[in-house]
Amino acid sequence: MPEEIELDLPAVMRDRREKLERLRASGIEPYSRGFRPTHTSVAAKALLGDAERTEPVSVAGRLMVKRLQGGVVFADLQDGHGRIQLMASRDKIGEEEFARFADLDAGDIIGVTGPIFKTRRGEITLEVQSFQLLTKSLRPLPEKWHGLKDVEIRYRQRYVDLIANPATREVFRARTKIITAMRGLLDERDFLDVDTPVLQEVPGGGHARPFVTHHNALGRDLFLRIALELHLKRLLVGGFERVYEFGRVFRNEGLSPRHNPEFTLLECYQAYADYDDVMRLVEDLMVVAAMAAGRPLETTYQGEEVNLTPPFRRERMADLVLEHTGKHAVGVELNELFEEHVEPRLRQPTFVIDYPVEISPLARPREDDPRFVERFELIILGREYANAFTELTDPVDQRARFEAQAAQRAAGNVEAHPMDEDFLRAVEYGLPPCGGLGVGIDRLVMLLTDQPSVRDVILFPVMKAET
Repeated sequence: MPEEIELDLPAVMRDRREKLERLRASGIEPYSRGFRPTHTSVAAKALLGDAERTEPVSVAGRLMVKRLQGGVVFADLQDGHGRIQLMASRDKIGEEEFARFADLDAGDIIGVTGPIFKTRRGEITLEVQSFQLLTKSLRPLPEKWHGLKDVEIRYRQRYVDLIANPATREVFRARTKIITAMRGLLDERDFLDVDTPVLQEVPGGGHARPFVTHHNALGRDLFLRIALELHLKRLLVGGFERVYEFGRVFRNEGLSPRHNPEFTLLECYQAYADYDDVMRLVEDLMVVAAMAAGRPLETTYQGEEVNLTPPFRRERMADLVLEHTGKHAVGVELNELFEEHVEPRLRQPTFVIDYPVEISPLARPREDDPRFVERFELIILGREYANAFTELTDPVDQRARFEAQAAQRAAGNVEAHPMDEDFLRAVEYGLPPCGGLGVGIDRLVMLLTDQPSVRDVILFPVMKAET
């Protein structure tokens, strides 16, 4: 490294670089090819039971805390499952190896072998018989007494957040468990897990501004998907009667505690079902998700009580608007009044049903009042968690809806639904009666892990440029 850059490094990093060079000069490779642990930290501690000592075991992980007490070094080793205390004694491993162990830094990744025993203070500990430096850390960890609290650094350097904050790791373990449980329920009910295109010619299935990219070989622009809907419906046309996808979708919009331009959406479609069937499915999905996260159905979010026990309340949008505003409204005005005056007040789980046809171009109209469609959103704590329809299967009506949306786009509404001729062609072959559902996974994980921001449940959220 050039001298002028070396001099600019913080002192602690210069010290670690010097250690790195000393190790190499002594013939020790500070970036090992591998190590074979026999146990995790948790499994190793569980071996002791009522015994005084165990046979030697091998564990590997990151050195977190180191304490020198005369001829003994105590340290905490953290792996992907937890922590275990290490004890290295000069008398046991010799002067040279003891000095090398004492010279390790917090953040170094090591492999250790030795028996498990319990100290006089009752701490289950691994006595170091041998150790191997696996990866030399060149940057210091956050100070142990306050951890990593700066949210900007936590989101931008998630890898450090995961090292320093065990609670962060638990949030993302819960996220995986939630998704796994939801998949399991859908799999049990004969839904087929599928993949649909991320790059699309027509970004349909929602009202949002898409991201645009260019395909050099084809010489044309393509779009990152804003929803999964239209390709999943094509699969119903093709004969798959129950399909679902957990997919990343992309919407070119601002950043907020509830919005990230890249997020995870569950969409599923079921032939020969309607939105009443889908409501019951949503209730079941919420229950298994809460159980997977280890949360009771009567729980809290940011200090506010919420009861996720089915059945959820069901109310027509028009009735709610009349109740809260005293106004009879239809069309776009109804939705605007709902969003301003009603939605923030719906704190307990509520299926808001029967939306205006003008804002629901893919939903089936109610037979008793075609001004409204068979659509619902699940609102909890003033936020939308799910959106679902009895799907529109009439290709003539669908074309008319798309044409109306196209007129809005021509008038300047960039989020109006685009015309999709191939989807119309598919529906003309025959889309069976069906119900469809979309669930925002990130918001659901926020709720079930009690996190205040969507960035707390997305491993690598979009951030503003570093300054």
